[in-house]
Amino acid sequence: MMRGLVMDFPDDPRARDVNDQYLFGPSLLVSPVYRYHARSRRVYLPSGASWYDFYTGERFEGGGEIEAQAPLAHLPLFVKAGAILPIGPAVQSTAEKLDASITLYVYRGASGSFTLYEDDGVSYGYERGEFARIPLRYDSATGKLTIGARAGTYKGMPEKRTLKVRWIRDGANAPADLDAAADASVEYKGAELIVGP
Repeated sequence: MMRGLVMDFPDDPRARDVNDQYLFGPSLLVSPVYRYHARSRRVYLPSGASWYDFYTGERFEGGGEIEAQAPLAHLPLFVKAGAILPIGPAVQSTAEKLDASITLYVYRGASGSFTLYEDDGVSYGYERGEFARIPLRYDSATGKLTIGARAGTYKGMPEKRTLKVRWIRDGANAPADLDAAADASVEYKGAELIVGP
């Protein structure tokens, strides 16, 4: 999950020399602040992608450095254009009912995909194939998100779930506001759905 920038950006020679930032999964660029009393830091954004400031929604083209703000409340965090991030409610333990709505944050500006994985959260049933996957695909040319047909099943799987969508675009909304209203909402029952802006 955590890896150097060069792992995903092998054609970017500058990515080879960055040793104080890392990717968390394929879409999140984390830039820790390690200097005492620092409230900003230089961040290199790899080329070949556009990047969104997670907190402000401001979009930057990759291939250069920016001065990123780093107040005490957060560290510099960037999301690659085309990313689909599922955000759910806080869950304290797997004993809670896991059928709450999920908000899909779709970062516009590039096509992208994500697979949402689910299982019962309490057993080893996944080792016997008891899990479900929902493919998600955003097409930048059409501006539509395809929520694919669910594959698989597991004991206690919710038959339907509310999926909300937030379209993240340059400066138009602050993605870090996790209580913001969704741009679209659908009831997903396992069959393919297409959601447009």
